[in-house]
Amino acid sequence: MIKKIIMENLMCTSCTSKIETELKSLSYIDNASFNFNTQTMLLDVTDKYNENEALIEIKKIVDSIETGVDTHLPNSESTKMKKRIIINAFLLGIVITSTAFLFENKMNINISIALRWIGYILISKNILIKTFKGLYRKDFFNENTLMIVATVVAMLLGEFNEAVLVVLFYTFGEFLQNRAVKKSRGEIKGLVDLKIEYANVLINGETIIKTPEEISIDDVLLVKNGEKIPVDGIVIDGNTSINTSALTGESKLTIVNKGDEILSGNINVGSVIKVKATKMYKDSTVAKIIDLIENSTNNKATPENFITKFAKIYTPTVAVLALLMFTIPTLINPSGMEVYLYRAAIFLVISCPCALVLSIPLTYFSGIGASARNGILFKGSTYLDMLANIDNIAIDKTGTLTKGNFTVSSYSNDETLKLAASIEAFSNHPIASSIVEYYKGPLYEVKDVKEISGKGISGIIEGKIVLVGNRQLMNENDIIYTNLNEDTTSVLVAIENEFVGQVVIEDEIHETAKVAIDSLKGIDITMLTGDNKYIASKIANELGINFKSGLLPEQKIEEYNNIQSDQYKMFVGDGINDAPLLKNADIGVAMGQGSEIAIDVADIIIMNNDLTKIPLARKISLKTKRIVYQNIALTIGLKFFVVSLAAFGLSSMLAAIFADVGVSLIAVINSLRIIYSKEFNNKSNQKTNHSNRIFELCSDIVIYSILDFLSSGEKSADNLYNQIKVKTSRIENRIKLLKEEKLISEKKIDGVTYYYLIDKSIFEMLKFSTVN
Repeated sequence: MIKKIIMENLMCTSCTSKIETELKSLSYIDNASFNFNTQTMLLDVTDKYNENEALIEIKKIVDSIETGVDTHLPNSESTKMKKRIIINAFLLGIVITSTAFLFENKMNINISIALRWIGYILISKNILIKTFKGLYRKDFFNENTLMIVATVVAMLLGEFNEAVLVVLFYTFGEFLQNRAVKKSRGEIKGLVDLKIEYANVLINGETIIKTPEEISIDDVLLVKNGEKIPVDGIVIDGNTSINTSALTGESKLTIVNKGDEILSGNINVGSVIKVKATKMYKDSTVAKIIDLIENSTNNKATPENFITKFAKIYTPTVAVLALLMFTIPTLINPSGMEVYLYRAAIFLVISCPCALVLSIPLTYFSGIGASARNGILFKGSTYLDMLANIDNIAIDKTGTLTKGNFTVSSYSNDETLKLAASIEAFSNHPIASSIVEYYKGPLYEVKDVKEISGKGISGIIEGKIVLVGNRQLMNENDIIYTNLNEDTTSVLVAIENEFVGQVVIEDEIHETAKVAIDSLKGIDITMLTGDNKYIASKIANELGINFKSGLLPEQKIEEYNNIQSDQYKMFVGDGINDAPLLKNADIGVAMGQGSEIAIDVADIIIMNNDLTKIPLARKISLKTKRIVYQNIALTIGLKFFVVSLAAFGLSSMLAAIFADVGVSLIAVINSLRIIYSKEFNNKSNQKTNHSNRIFELCSDIVIYSILDFLSSGEKSADNLYNQIKVKTSRIENRIKLLKEEKLISEKKIDGVTYYYLIDKSIFEMLKFSTVN
């Protein structure tokens, strides 16, 4: 059982691992893992776990290791920590130190030294508290302890100004670093704004506002214009259009009518509808996607695991080297003891690996956030990392390369169509649905229905066995069939092993398939399909890819395993029929509108059927990996360069503190380049944001009325005031807002002000929102 504890302001990466270790030692916690990006500790707990009692004990552990961390439950209010005392001590320390420095020649030397020590202690108060906590816990190799040791050594050597400047730069650098990290987390979370604040639940004719978590199955929800669908459900009254951009990354309007299923997270941009909840919030699409995004970095990439191991040995190693740097030369030349001590102190200052431990996970999370903004969800940074190294792609045909919107183009006779529709009514396959939808007449009563995987379906009609399926099903039952068009998908029908006829189905290649495949140059692509060789070759030749045809689900897995790869290979499917292969592939990519099976089994989910998102995901992966290695090279390279200089007495503490905190800040900023990259923030995304703003504005009934009224042509101010029966001031305020948003403009004719629409996208939105 997994529980979550929020630990806000926990920025110290070495502290995090110590907290995890301590929590694992508790009898009711089997495992603990901190998600740095969401500031959440994930706990794998036993039945002995008591939330309230455990929280008290967990707080004690956290506070004993790190100061200023706000530890609380996910659903409880954050209690802001008061830092006034520390801030006052810090400022007082700066004043005292500055006084000692400015009036150094006018005061007694002992008073000057005493003031410098007092100022140093006050400025370092927060670091000293952490140091004493570490010493109490017998943790001698943490960055705070080493920083204090190094600066105290500098103070004892008379380098007062340098020691204080190092502490100041260290504190200020950490402050900037933490600000940058907090801003980055806010930016990343803002990329995918799926959170739903409330829901309107109809109870005995009254509308009660509840949180989504309070909704039960079969509750009836009222969803107004501009509101998000709170849970998955079925429309039971009304029809409207919904904006799917929150889930898919594209500003796309979809019409839904009574009886249609509707996913949580989509935005109602039309009429008021009533929705019957079919799932609780925790099981709904939006909750699963939010959880997937928030915990996407728990499955860590190889560079992240390397940095974690590197950090554990780096600081102690540098500390030991610093000790050897002091002791060995001192034994050889005791007269240079102070020089060697100063060099060792520089070694200690540069010992913290924060730049790496902060920036590497942040880079991956930035890549995951940029992907999510484009409707691409990764289940872990390991898959984002692996995607950069794929050399083979296996891809499903139906619903992936082709649209999967099957239509009946012809059939042998009416009886064949009726038999096929009667049997296929018991299947959820897209081809079966197309036949049932096409046939409008009464169906036969069917008994003993059996689905034959990858081949078809059988049933008994009026005491006779009816088989409906593909050629393989006919061949296995020794049924002779004739007059088939090999270039089409045919559903064959037989009664008592006698061929009756066929229903011909048409599908078409997805318009994005060719563009996507052309963008994946250098990667071998193989189509795996259960369709016949003639249809498969026609599609494969048109797209310029390899193919394997006539495959059953288990044979698809065999063919995928037979594909030779020097790195990683990926499988792309529709997330419905390809679940086994999606789960077993090196990287499984599911296409589709957030289907539950896709979210459950795939490693990467494309929230629509746009194949061009695959090359885009790979671009993001490649850029993420480049930035990761840039940060590793920059951080390790500069640290070892400064360490080498220090070993020969060619570096100062100020250079060392830059190599520590300064490089951390640079690495963090470098990590954020993915978020702000124009390459991944294209015009369609800008259009999405603009459309979302329109939808948000239209949730105001006055604004909606103004836009609706102006959609039929320009109107004077008096026309608006007379048509919309609200206070003139309210209309004037809304007109001002719409002008600021550049949705409407005005002109004056003979002293009369006329307003008109200048944003053409509003016409389309209003057209959809008024559909019957």
